Amino acid sequence: MAGNSFGKIFKLSSFGESHGLAIGGIIDGCPAGLLLDFNAIAIEMQRRKPGQSSIVTQRKEEDEVKFLSGIFEGKTTGAPIGFFIENTDQKSKDYSHIKDIYRPSHADYTYDKKYGIRDYLGGGRSSARETACRVVAGAIAKQLLKDIKITAYVSAVGEMELKKHYSELDFSEIEKNPVRCADGEMASKMEDYIKSIRKEGDTVGGIITCVIQNVPIGLGEPVFDKLHAELGKAMLSINAVKGFEYGSGFAGTQMKGSKHNDAFNKDGSTKSNHSGGIQGGISNGEDIYFKVAFKPVATIMQKQETIDNKGEKAIAEGKGRHDPCVVPRAVPIVEAMTALVLADFHLLNKISRL
Repeated sequence: MAGNSFGKIFKLSSFGESHGLAIGGIIDGCPAGLLLDFNAIAIEMQRRKPGQSSIVTQRKEEDEVKFLSGIFEGKTTGAPIGFFIENTDQKSKDYSHIKDIYRPSHADYTYDKKYGIRDYLGGGRSSARETACRVVAGAIAKQLLKDIKITAYVSAVGEMELKKHYSELDFSEIEKNPVRCADGEMASKMEDYIKSIRKEGDTVGGIITCVIQNVPIGLGEPVFDKLHAELGKAMLSINAVKGFEYGSGFAGTQMKGSKHNDAFNKDGSTKSNHSGGIQGGISNGEDIYFKVAFKPVATIMQKQETIDNKGEKAIAEGKGRHDPCVVPRAVPIVEAMTALVLADFHLLNKISRL
């Protein structure tokens, strides 16, 4: 199976399945001498882990990271950083009923047709459990980036959308509510809505907004490796993501160029930021902001018509523990993938010119 690595210089390769003994990864290209804050890594893992509130899956995983290599006396050595996270609360029997059927909008059918074999326990390799590995690598990348601030928050759940500009929000509110919305009043409404969706045995999607501040000028490469192109690829690699837009995004198509253009100040900053902090695929020093759209979780606690592996009609019905809405737990994943992209370009930028 190809496609299990991300990055060019700062590179993560992950392994493991949802119901295997463990998941883990190898981080290559991290410079030597970085003093790691292991508590900061643990905090990021706590933000992503299951069972953290009443509106997420109740699978209980401590998600304690165990490092195997690449670290000596708390500092990176320049060697590959190997790590793993044990799976301790698998309930594989919850999936025996889907052994021979394909769940609608899951990877069951495509994996089976592509590889001729399918791990149906928790979705195997296609499970979002794999994203825990990304959070580990992202937590280290954040420490490498130091002054760059990456903040993601839930800005929409279903049709409930927080329309305030990020500059009007108090980011300290994000970790004060289980939805991880940057507005307390809206967070409460979103939480009630997610609970009502769960009672119906259904699921709902949402949007995560990410803001990157204190970005140096010059990150990103022209042509194919544009900064926004790599950010888009990173976000679209996350389970359940269906869309990505940065800066003015699709709304920019309704503007005239005379209004959309970001005029310069004398110091090189811009009077507006429709470009979203990226011009010509390269960061211009302004805030980078983008939105990531997540579809409703495919597993619902309702009966659905489907087919089995013989092409016969069958009924799929969700069992076990699943998120009614993925976006609250996806916030640290979005931040982690952002950090991986920026760390890669940060290191690549060091060889851009003499």
